[in-house]
Order: sequence, then C-alpha cells, then structure tokens
Amino acid sequence: MRKEIILSNWLFHKGDIEISKPVEKGPIYTQSKTERKLSGPASYNYLDTPDPFYPAKSLHSDRWKRVTVPHDYVVTQDLSKDENNALGYLHYDNAWYRNHFTLPEGSENKRITLRFDGVTGKSTVYLNGCLMYHNFSTYNTFEINISDNVYYDKENIIAVYVNTEEWEGWWYQGGGIYRDVTLTITEPIAIDLWGVYAPYERINDTDWQINFKTTVVNADYSDCTVTAESRVIGADGICVAEGSGNGKIEFREKGIIEYSAIVKNPFLWDVDNPNLYTIKTVLKQDGEEIDENITRIGFRTIEVSVDKGLLLNGKKTFIKGVCAHQDFGLTGLAVPENIAKYKMKLIKEMGANGYRTSHYQQTSAYLDACDELGLLVMDETRWFESTEESFEQLESLIKRDRNRPSVIMWSTGNEEPYHTTDVGYRIHKAVASFIRKLDNTRLITAAEDKSPEKSTIYDECDIVGINYNLNIYDTVHKLSPDKVLFASECCATGTTRDWNYDSGFNGRLRDKDADTNNWFLGREKTWKFLMERPYVIGCYQWIAVEHRGEALWPTICSKSGALDLFLQKKGAFYQNKSHWTDDPMVHIVPHWNFEGLEGKDILVTVYTNCEELELILNGQSLSKKQIEKYGHGEWNVPYETGTLEVKGYINGMLVATDKRVTTGKSVALKLTRDNDFTANGKDIALFTCECVDANGNMVPDASEFVRFSVNSPAVIVGTGSDNCDHKNVANSERKMYMGKIRIAVKPEKGQKRLKLLAVSDNCKSDIIEIDL
Repeated sequence: MRKEIILSNWLFHKGDIEISKPVEKGPIYTQSKTERKLSGPASYNYLDTPDPFYPAKSLHSDRWKRVTVPHDYVVTQDLSKDENNALGYLHYDNAWYRNHFTLPEGSENKRITLRFDGVTGKSTVYLNGCLMYHNFSTYNTFEINISDNVYYDKENIIAVYVNTEEWEGWWYQGGGIYRDVTLTITEPIAIDLWGVYAPYERINDTDWQINFKTTVVNADYSDCTVTAESRVIGADGICVAEGSGNGKIEFREKGIIEYSAIVKNPFLWDVDNPNLYTIKTVLKQDGEEIDENITRIGFRTIEVSVDKGLLLNGKKTFIKGVCAHQDFGLTGLAVPENIAKYKMKLIKEMGANGYRTSHYQQTSAYLDACDELGLLVMDETRWFESTEESFEQLESLIKRDRNRPSVIMWSTGNEEPYHTTDVGYRIHKAVASFIRKLDNTRLITAAEDKSPEKSTIYDECDIVGINYNLNIYDTVHKLSPDKVLFASECCATGTTRDWNYDSGFNGRLRDKDADTNNWFLGREKTWKFLMERPYVIGCYQWIAVEHRGEALWPTICSKSGALDLFLQKKGAFYQNKSHWTDDPMVHIVPHWNFEGLEGKDILVTVYTNCEELELILNGQSLSKKQIEKYGHGEWNVPYETGTLEVKGYINGMLVATDKRVTTGKSVALKLTRDNDFTANGKDIALFTCECVDANGNMVPDASEFVRFSVNSPAVIVGTGSDNCDHKNVANSERKMYMGKIRIAVKPEKGQKRLKLLAVSDNCKSDIIEIDL
C-alpha cells in the first residue's frame, strides 16, 4: 500500500557555488552520461556538512546550514531602498538545497515519486547526480517519477537549485522550497496524483449522481486489469454511497476507470453550512487492495443569469469576496497550514464569502480552508499562455482543485494587454478549452482591466470579470446583455492601521475609507455602485491582507489590506463587516489618545450597519445621525480626554455600542495568544504584545521597544509591528507601532511546554506559558 513521507529536513546554501569548468576531456566525458554531476553541489559525493570544524572526509569553505522545509530564505533580511519596490525591497539570491534519505525496506520494484508542492523561480532537481526535472514557475506542483534512479541499498541524495533571477509578478516572489516535499512509494500500479475526479449532477429532488473518473497509472511492463471502489462518507463517518468500476490499463500508460454512485438527500454545501463529504477510493488487483486515495467533495449547484443573478443551491447569493496573495508578513511564502487557516478565519469573520487566488495556484491549505469555511473561490492561473509548459502548470491547478465545492470559477488570467486583441482571443479560447476538457462543471472567466468595453474574449467567458473601471460597467453590460458581470478586482484603497492623522506623513495613510483616484474608488462608493446593478453578481475586493511588494518607500508592502501585514485588523476590516454582515455592529475609528491636541478637531468615523448613530463624549450627546444603507457616520470632535461612545439604533431600538477611552501612560506589557497550534513541528504560534496602563487598559498608541525570548527548543520565527520598519523580520526585538507587536513562535515537535517572555526598559516584562 501507499506510503507518503514528508521530507522536511534539508541542507541549505544561500548563493551560487562556483564550479570550475574542466579543461580536459575526461571530466567532460564522464559528466555527459546519466550521472551528469560528479562535482559541485548536485553531485552525489559533494561534502555538504554544515559543521566544517569536524569534517567527514575533507575541508571545504561552503556555508551550509540545516533548515526545515517549507522554507523562504528571502524574507529574512534587512530591507533596502535600492532593491525593487514591486518585489518588496529585498535582495534575491540563488540557492541550493540537498536532502539525504534512505528508502524503507521493501521498496524494491515499487513506484517511487517526489512531489514538490512549490519551489520559487526556476528550479532544477537532481537525484544522485542525475538530472531529473526542470520547473519554471513558483506556483505549480510537480511530481517526478524517480523509480529508475533511486538506490535501494544506500543513501539517496536530492539536490535542488533555485534560481530567482527572473520574476513572475509585480509582488513579493520569495525564495526557496516553500511548500512540502513528499516522497511517495506505491505499487507499480497506483492511483495517479489527484487521480480521483468526482463530478456530480442532481438528477431529481432527492438523488445526486457522482460520475467518478479515477485515473490509474500502470508503471509495470504488462497490461493489467484493476477495480476502483469509492465510498462516500459523511461527517459522522457513515458511508452514504458506494460505486465501483473495472478497467484495463495498458503497460507504461495511464487509464481512466469510469463508474457512478447515487447519494440520497445529501447535506448541501453553501457559504453558511459548508457540509463536506469524504471519498475513500481503493484500487484492487485480483481482489487485493494495492492503493488508496482520499479526497473531499461538497454537494451544491451553481446557476447564473442576468435575471436571477447567482444562485447557490437555488438561493440568490451575492459574492462578498476578497483577493489575496499567499504570503504572510512574518514567514514570506512559507506559510504553515495553521497560519493559512487562521488568515482565512479572519477573512470569514470580516463577513466575506468569497476568495480569489490572485494571481496563481496558491498553497492548498488556503483552498482547504475555503472548503471548510464556505468561501466562493475564483481560482486563477498565473500564465495567460497556450504553450505546452503553461498547460502543464494549468493542469496542476485544475486537477488539484476540481473536486472542491468552494471553487465556482476558473480564471484564465489577470489584466492582460492581449485581452483586447485577436491574439488574446485565440489564447483565451485555447486555455478555456483546455480547462473544459479537465473540468466542465465550473464557470470560466478572466480578470480584465485593459478597456473591457473593447474585449475580444468575453464570447468565450461564461461570466464577465472586470477590474476597476466602474464607469464602463453599463456599457459592457449593453455589449454583452446575456452575461452577468462581477468585479474581479475593485477598491485598492490604501490605509495604515490606526494612523489617525493626515495621509502622507512618513508613508502613512489615514485609517479611513477614501478614493485613491478615479480608478481606485473607496469601499463604500464601490459597494453601493455594485449593489445598485442587478446584472452584477458580486466582487472580489483588493485586498484582504497587506502583502509584501507593490510598495512605495518607506512602506514595505501594499497598503490596501483590510488586515495589515501582520494580520492585525484595520478600520477597513470593520467597514467590510458593516457592509457584509447582518448582526448589528458599530466600530469607532480612531482611538481616543491625542495628548497635546486638546481642543483640536479629531475626525471620528463610525462603521455600522445600523440605521441611526448617536455619538457621546463624556456622557454628553454630540448628535444623532441617520445612516444611509452601506454608509457610515462621521463627526469632527474637539478633543478632550475621557470616554467617546457610540450607540447604534435599528427601528429606534438600541442594538449595538462601542467606545474608546483615553488611557494613562504605558506601565506594563501584556502578551496574548492569538491562534490555535500544536507542537507538530510545522505549526506556528502567534502572539500579540501590547502595553497597558495602570488600570489595565490597552494603550493604543504605545511605542515601546520590546525584546522577546522563548524557551528552547522552540524558536522565534519573526516579529512585526510597523509596515514602515526596515529591520529583518526574523529579529527577536522590535519597536512597537500603535500599541501592537505580532510575534511568531515555532515549537519543536513533541515539545510539552511553551514560554514566551517579553521585556522592555519602561514596562518591565510579561511571560505567557502554554501547555502543549
């Protein structure tokens, strides 16, 4: 049966390693054979020990160290204004990785593969000195069959060269093996990678038919006949349906076995109740189980029409979505599953029901979370190309995600100049056709911003996606009256967390919704515009979280996020919540600590979904205001210390309150645990450090310098507070910006207790202790 081994412990060398070019025939001849590398870091006998003081055989000067994959080596450095702003003001080096592994007993005559879920840039993979694969994209998963090249009787060595000299986008690119690497051992006849495809159709009011297509790979040297059996299992562990089919698979080929199963009255998947079912598929030969596969599905229907909008299981649903990149401010591209899911939970808490994978195949944990939380996904490919290479990358995306109930549309590209040309039409048609061959159950679209009213691709789109360009929506609708429209990208309104002064000071923007220009309109104007048009089915707002890159010094990231670079909530988080949720809420921006500005007007903004607001300062009402739908409250209030409170009313009834209190000076530190984690060797624990006054109130404008330490063997992965801080994110000390520092800690696998200590010169210390 199948064995899967995660290869997490690697040796790493940052920078190129010079390899002398031979001057004689001998080295050229001997390295023009199967084992191409007999010297240098790709060779089998290369000395890669990270401890040069105690070498095994000979001395060398290369600087190797031990790292854990997933790994991003670019993010851990000071930032420089001299580096490219789109790529995050960071320097990009090339690098080498090496891994030593021994196959378990009984691996002879098995099918053995290596799966790389993500390696940045252009990567080259060697095994035991033999060239195995070139991959030329950061974002796709690729699998290599290494069965013919492995050693059964001695150690095997993988070498991976990472070249970051080119880029694939105008955002942070990262560097390294930043997703899992999996060694898989199966019988020669096995279920292919993502080999169980389970599309379904509703055939009557009670019955849903799953039409299985299970791909089997036969790496043996003779034809075989096999049976695939699939069981559909509910959340309670009970099997609700079974199906099976037989098929003959020719030797050294892949074949598809088709069969079906009927599920009666399944619990449906939707944005409020994301019910999932597990499919366990077993492959048998001569009655004996030889392989198995686990995948998930959710039952739901999607319909779109200009008259009815988007119907999810027959219910009208408006997409309240966000775009996002896959990085995290403290770890770069190497985002563990628990951080990805924490990020997605915050997005869902904000009221979002949609997620766009801008602009590439993202780490699978994000899509897992979309399935589990109920988010409608616009799944996007990186390259708008119809080349063989781009189709290989696209196939990785489609096959990995085509069983996911969250994925409702495929996007063929983003903001391509060719979208208005005949070349673009031909490319899009070819890409769309390729997608439909792999999955014809979802909508196909693209994100277009280059004169959408002149588009050449919309005839080949099921729905029309437009980035920005609100002024031409009605024109595009007249040109394509039978197609629904949606905002594939909108807003891009920059703010800085808790910055409550005029914009422009040291790169900061007031934490308040505003139009950046006629192209990037604010959230309120955009949402009102979209909601007024019945032919519009929703939006994906730019952007959920600040991301590295697309920056303007001294800022180190994009400023459009509703969450900041370190996943702290900004005013936009609550504004979105006021637009996208029904539970009554009010939220005051800003805090109420403005020492030295007594008597000066302070702009107070209140985000709400209530009908009426009353603002109260120190017990005295300043006024009541009627709030239009999707609007907000706004006052200019002469500053005086005390308590600022807002009350929200619906139908004259008090339904929500919020307040801000002027605090005293910071006197102590306070550490708070922010997320769920275990000591599994992968999870990262997140904490927030704040300052409190003598009464225990959090001081919102505190700026203390804090030093952190953690008990061994746990390590501090990074700290972050200010998106204008140019110091290495891996530093364990940090200047606080606006009252919060985020700390990321990685416990070692099996660690029993975690202790995080925070120390400052003015606010003493605090410690948080957690049993694991």
